Amino acid sequence: MKEINYPIAVLVLVAVAGLIIFLIRRNRKDKKKFEKETIQSELKPDKHDTNRV
Repeated sequence: MKEINYPIAVLVLVAVAGLIIFLIRRNRKDKKKFEKETIQSELKPDKHDTNRV
């Protein structure tokens, strides 16, 4: 039976956990930015052609 190299296993688990946390935070930030841009684009008035009567 092989022995587990615990320091390397812990390092890998910490790195994976850090990556997951980073991706979740980035996703939340991107989601808020997307929602803000969507709301702003919906609130902009349509441009009217001034030459047309």
